[in-house]
Amino acid sequence: MKNILIIGGGAMGSAFTIPCLENNNKVTITEPYNKSFIKDLSSKRKYHSSLKLQLPRKLKFKIFSKNILSEKFDLIVIALSLPGIDFIGRELKDLRIKTPILILTKGLKYDKKNNKIVTIPELLNKKYNVINVSTLKGPCLAKELANKKQTNVVIANKKIKIAKWIGKQISTKYYLTEFSKDIIGIEICSAIKNIYSMIIGAGQSLNTSSGLFQKSVVEMKYLIKYFKGEEKTIYGLAGTGDLYVSAAGGRNSKMGSYLGKGYTFKTAKKKFMYRDTVEGEQLAREIAPFILKKISKKRIPLMLNLLRAIIKNKRLKLT
Repeated sequence: MKNILIIGGGAMGSAFTIPCLENNNKVTITEPYNKSFIKDLSSKRKYHSSLKLQLPRKLKFKIFSKNILSEKFDLIVIALSLPGIDFIGRELKDLRIKTPILILTKGLKYDKKNNKIVTIPELLNKKYNVINVSTLKGPCLAKELANKKQTNVVIANKKIKIAKWIGKQISTKYYLTEFSKDIIGIEICSAIKNIYSMIIGAGQSLNTSSGLFQKSVVEMKYLIKYFKGEEKTIYGLAGTGDLYVSAAGGRNSKMGSYLGKGYTFKTAKKKFMYRDTVEGEQLAREIAPFILKKISKKRIPLMLNLLRAIIKNKRLKLT
């Protein structure tokens, strides 16, 4: 039995508690700022309003404070949205925690000072002195995981022994883990698929969407190589696997369908998805300053058109 802390009470962080608990771990979850999730998790029933189910009674909830990070845990899991990464980085800075940290968050950050795109593990390490960071990515819808549907994910760490140790603590018969040393490739794939799933969702027919899927994979392959990831990663769980799930049933694909119908992003968000977090939009705004200036328009035309549609709030053009 291991003592696991999960930071982030949203759908994914809360769903992740279920395989952890089933693996006979002691699990504590905390939520820094979302009042709705704090209310859900602190209630006796622990009914999660996003997952639409009651979480296990054995799950322990604690109010977030910096002190909780100094408590003795065997594994710390970060399941915040992309904007929350800098927040938790500041909280962890200089604590010199040696506990293994696992990142569930998908996304990239733009380092304005050095004019480069950085992965979440790289940001935490270089900007906030956080060490021993692994990342878990792959095709995983939170509601399906919470309902114990078979789910396959990949854990990445340059020290593969650490990745396998984490896998041992969280794997169940329905939550299956693979392992990789390609942290950059895993992070890039899992992030940009949010943008490409919006593009695929914009297709107004299966024929159109299948063509956009193929072209998206080509662009993702180029970007993986550009950022020095391993090409083979694009064909794994964090690449085409995650892209398929997101395009088939995620919030990014849903937003893409509205863009494909001619709505601007702001109109679609306000009219249809005002309560939803669209990760592809967050990523687009984060990386656009670098992508629009540094990468050839001929190599990634789909992504560039999507970035412009969001940043400039114009209708999406896929031709």
